[in-house]
Amino acid sequence: MNLKDLRWRQRFENFEKSFLLIKEFYEKENMSRLEKAGMVQFFEMTIELAWKVLKDYLESEEMIVKTPRETIKSAWQVGLIDNADIWLEALGDRNLASHTYNEAQANKLISNLDDMYYAEFDKLYNFLKSKL
Repeated sequence: MNLKDLRWRQRFENFEKSFLLIKEFYEKENMSRLEKAGMVQFFEMTIELAWKVLKDYLESEEMIVKTPRETIKSAWQVGLIDNADIWLEALGDRNLASHTYNEAQANKLISNLDDMYYAEFDKLYNFLKSKL
């Protein structure tokens, strides 16, 4: 196993831990404000680790990517992810959430997580898990 292959596998372990935290609370209804804040934090960690594991995976396949947007577009082009637009929207939500917090924004992010992001994280998780 080469160093680049080892790197994405190690990063995957961190992504997996973060994703499994989201999965644990994903279908919980009537979350408290504290639970919503925690879910926003889990989302921020998961999207950050997701694009980084994608970057590391692409680099193990001899592709060169630098930024989150470039990584997502390249991952979509080679079929690692199905919907680049959803991933780019998730990056935008991460940027908004990391700079400010308000309850309406948190509710929207959690709604987007339910409607779009969770399924994308789950597909990535299962794909990478199958590559281990």
